[in-house]
Amino acid sequence: MTTAAALIVAAGRGQRFGSKLPKQYAELGGVPVLRHSLLTFLAHPQINRVGVVIHPDDRDLYDRAAEGLSLEQPVAGGDSRQASVRLGLESLAADPPDLVLIHDGARPFVSQIAIGRVLDALQRSPGAIAAQPVVDTLKRAQDGCVAGTQDRNGLWRAQTPQGFRYTEIAEAHRAAAHKNLTDDAAVAELAGLPVALVEGGQENMKVTTQEDLDGAERWLRGAIAFETRVGQGFDVHAFGPGDHVTLCGLRIDHDAALVGHSDADVGLHALTDAILGALGAGDIGSHFPPSDPQWKGTDSAVFITHARDMVSARGGRINHVDVTLICERPKIGPHRDAMVARLAELLQLSEDRISVKATTTEKLGYLGRGEGMAAQAMATLSLPLGR
Repeated sequence: MTTAAALIVAAGRGQRFGSKLPKQYAELGGVPVLRHSLLTFLAHPQINRVGVVIHPDDRDLYDRAAEGLSLEQPVAGGDSRQASVRLGLESLAADPPDLVLIHDGARPFVSQIAIGRVLDALQRSPGAIAAQPVVDTLKRAQDGCVAGTQDRNGLWRAQTPQGFRYTEIAEAHRAAAHKNLTDDAAVAELAGLPVALVEGGQENMKVTTQEDLDGAERWLRGAIAFETRVGQGFDVHAFGPGDHVTLCGLRIDHDAALVGHSDADVGLHALTDAILGALGAGDIGSHFPPSDPQWKGTDSAVFITHARDMVSARGGRINHVDVTLICERPKIGPHRDAMVARLAELLQLSEDRISVKATTTEKLGYLGRGEGMAAQAMATLSLPLGR
């Protein structure tokens, strides 16, 4: 299987930003700019690892921005962007990925679609970058006046991520260590590597100035169109030996346990699949394969928060969830309020946006015979169009 790593470059000082706080740590929608990028790459199903290159003086700022996220250990950058990327690439050398995507930490709104396009292009080219065709008329200036008009045909504005086959771009960076090139595509070009262009997106802006940050805030507050998505999920587990079950993140004493690779929480499993379904992002098994021993006995809170973060990474929000637990036993009523409270905590939603219900099959079938339990769930999301 092809492996892909994301390397987020966040070691710059942001001289044009006009603040003592580096731009990648400025707040955008209540969280650091950098965190938006991290969540997007962590949520992409084809990205296996995410690492960050930081300025050595920014470790405390980085720790706050990356709190709770599953990332590689951060790497100290160099005295230029090019040097920082090279050091980041070297940090992956002990266990090299097949592909690496290099992204500016100050581009908070990169889309899952753009990441996928770059990865797809790497199947046919050693390099690929997200970019936008130039649509404005370009003028050459001299002494503050127009000195001519530049033909814009064939011109593109380079963005990130910029993706490459790891071995080739690492060698290219080592060979160009004495240069001062402005992006990784230029490093690849110098090494003679073809670089494909794929459509990035107008929203994939780079925060360079305070004005850029203000524009990003406006974008985040809803200067784009949203669509409503609805997903559904279903899960079932058999009873086996044990003294408790875990339902909707809550431990409930019982004379049997639910059997599964993780904690067999049918409520959270169904709800995770509902959210992933609304995102069009596969199912829980594609993100957390039951054949993988690392997920054995895992708290299903890991699964639901992963799905929640995927929604956030795409600039969306969860509007409402509805879970129905289907069983003869245990009784759900006494625990319903606590389940709602736990789901509210996990999804970062208010309790009035969460419904937990229970029903039986009137003694019919395997559920009616008390051989196991099932859950079905619905999730309603708002997602920006095109993301």
